[in-house]
Amino acid sequence: MSALVLAGCSSGTPKADPSALLTPSITGVEVFKGLSHRHLLKKSEYPHRYPQTPPVGGEHAPRWLKCAVYSTPVPNEFAVHSIEHGGIWITHLPTLDKASVAKLAALAPTNPEYVLVSPYPGVPAPVVVSTWGLQLKLQSVDDPRLQQFIKTYAGGGQGGEPNHPCRTDGLTPQQVPQFLAQLT
Repeated sequence: MSALVLAGCSSGTPKADPSALLTPSITGVEVFKGLSHRHLLKKSEYPHRYPQTPPVGGEHAPRWLKCAVYSTPVPNEFAVHSIEHGGIWITHLPTLDKASVAKLAALAPTNPEYVLVSPYPGVPAPVVVSTWGLQLKLQSVDDPRLQQFIKTYAGGGQGGEPNHPCRTDGLTPQQVPQFLAQLT
């Protein structure tokens, strides 16, 4: 027997107004404000369209994606919930060389509670790092701004729910279809 668990955010709104945290101190970071915190509770709402690639926030699944390193693309709606909790989503071109992908994967253990790494078809730069309302496009995994972004925003309150790790209790991409099947 399985049960539909809609645990996640305490509500569809953040616990605090995070807008003050959206003033970037890192050169090149783009800011996106006015992002909805509404949960997508119906099957018909998936897949959800986002205005940014990859998304930096907005309507999202009621469960978050487990922060980890993935070798295949992950569902946007679940990754967005992870970044609401202060997660950092590092996306890269699927064709990025293996050495660069290994360097990205090595960043996850430096902050395992909050770092999610995955390839992303159509990403607008070789590496794009995102958190709620903030995004930085990079041409190289060796750009020092990548680690600066992680140090500055991992676990932060920019999504309104600080210090809520996505490493634990998150779904894996393999669990997403079962979760979606339980929605009406």
